[in-house]
Amino acid sequence: MNSEIQLIWQELQADLHTPAMLWQILVIVVSLGLAWSINGLLRAYVVRHARESWKIAIGGINRVLFPLSSQLFVSVGALLLQEWQHTSMLRLASTLLLAMAVIRLVVYALRYIFAPGSWLRTMEHAIAGLIWLILAFQMTGLTQDAIEVMESITFKIGKTQFDVWLVLQAVFIILVTLFVALWLSRMVENRLMASQHLNMNMRVVLTKVVRILFSLLAILMALSAVGLDITLLSVFGGALGVGLGFGLQKIASNYASGFIILLDESIHIGDIVTVQGHYGVVSELRSRYMVLRKLDNTEVIIPNETMVTDLVINHSMTDRKVRVQMAVQVSYETPLEQAMQLMLEAARTQERVLADPEPNVLLKGFADSGIDLLLNVWVADAENGTAALQSAIYMDMWHAFKKHNISIPFPQREVRVLNTAGAAASAIEDAHKEILEK
Repeated sequence: MNSEIQLIWQELQADLHTPAMLWQILVIVVSLGLAWSINGLLRAYVVRHARESWKIAIGGINRVLFPLSSQLFVSVGALLLQEWQHTSMLRLASTLLLAMAVIRLVVYALRYIFAPGSWLRTMEHAIAGLIWLILAFQMTGLTQDAIEVMESITFKIGKTQFDVWLVLQAVFIILVTLFVALWLSRMVENRLMASQHLNMNMRVVLTKVVRILFSLLAILMALSAVGLDITLLSVFGGALGVGLGFGLQKIASNYASGFIILLDESIHIGDIVTVQGHYGVVSELRSRYMVLRKLDNTEVIIPNETMVTDLVINHSMTDRKVRVQMAVQVSYETPLEQAMQLMLEAARTQERVLADPEPNVLLKGFADSGIDLLLNVWVADAENGTAALQSAIYMDMWHAFKKHNISIPFPQREVRVLNTAGAAASAIEDAHKEILEK
């Protein structure tokens, strides 16, 4: 245990039952109260007056404002009291508040960079536990001993000798560098996605390219910082190329197809498409696959290669208006002009039916039981489904037909029996012959 940590513990033991301990506790309580009040006032002011572009920075400040302001007040109290008494507890509280600020800032950054999920909560707990563990080692004075133990554990990779402490340093530097790169790439991505001068596909492409470039630069910088020769990556690149040529061919094809789809603008987020019999709305365009949300709210994951090589029907590529057809059959005694007019009126009463192009009714043909009519209407929001719309129109048509005595026929068949008298006499004669034979 180093001398500074040993001195802090000795002073804490000496001040345990003295007024000096009470004064330090009072300073900590007052500091927390002042920090809480100032934090609430500043947060309310910032929410009312902050610009939209400042929200990211403001979110990070709100996370660390309370622990940092508390630490500031505790440090001021320690400066005022150190002329008359020990301030070991205040120094210990200041260290704990600093660790709390680091944990809250890291957790906020993780939630900003990555999508919410159970793994993210696990990562947050792991990082918080690691920071508290490092602080515990530091407060107990075991940090130097732990480093010496890890340096004593050595191993060789080829002709180079490593130890556990060097490996941990390398991993830490790589993670921190990658973390910062992802943070910066997310900021750039948010700016790109908010840009109104670029279409959605180009925004998605640029965000993916930015994230890949930032990640690669971070890894190369981290490897150089830990003293590794990045020319060794050429071997890995050759192995990766062989893998892409054999086992990873489909995966590489899906990634390449994803960029092709985004660049040629054949499919956009929100388009209504049919792929291999699946009809729905494109909800996401990922690097490897597309997410198609069907009208029953189920989602289909379709590989990008399928979108490039197979037939895809894009119902809204140039026009989002979709036609809905509804077949109706009326009896032969029906006045067709009146029936067709009633069908048009039933369609026009629905808000979702577009006036341009206007609904129309076509005479489709003369069937066995009645006359076939076909109602055509157009909607601009087919992604919301058409079953409810058709049901409402059919119901209005039913009431209108009932009101005007227009009948909807049902299948009928007429059976005729020819030469019934001769057939009956023949049957009786056959029966009489059968009786005589017995």
